[in-house]
Amino acid sequence: MTDQHTPARRRFLRHTARLTAAAALPALLAPAARATVPDVRALALIHTHTHEKIDLVYADGERFLPEALGALNRFLRDHYTGDVGLMDPQIFELLHSVQRVLGSSLAFEVISGYRCPATNSILRQTRGGGVASHSLHMEGRAIDVRLSGVPLADLHKAALSLRAGGVGFYPREQFVHLDTGRVRNW
Repeated sequence: MTDQHTPARRRFLRHTARLTAAAALPALLAPAARATVPDVRALALIHTHTHEKIDLVYADGERFLPEALGALNRFLRDHYTGDVGLMDPQIFELLHSVQRVLGSSLAFEVISGYRCPATNSILRQTRGGGVASHSLHMEGRAIDVRLSGVPLADLHKAALSLRAGGVGFYPREQFVHLDTGRVRNW
């Protein structure tokens, strides 16, 4: 059938489907194509404990994409309990900024994202005091990462240069802690 003979309802549905697909386009773009779309911010993450991977667009201009934030919340869940917390979208902005400073689009390796209070308490008791009692991980405002292909010291320096929150350097454990709290470092 040609479009001339297609009932108005079908034309409307086709047009609506095209618009919906176009709106979802930034989230579906391949990583190489994302660089050509202005104001689109994306992240690729690999979780070192669950071995899951995620690669998505989380923001378009000033707008965070709710579906992407939900997927990131699930991805960054407490890997001990499965509890899903609400991550502060500014943590994703911080990760994106670090990548820009380093000129990298490679995946972050995530050691820890959200942490429920019970997990935080257990880790605090078993990790020799290296876990804060009021950790920002419990508020979804912290993440422990390393960046594939980037020396840990360079990641640390890049994060410090942003002066955008807390930065902890853990060379023995091979990660950098980033958070959206007050500017400080250790």
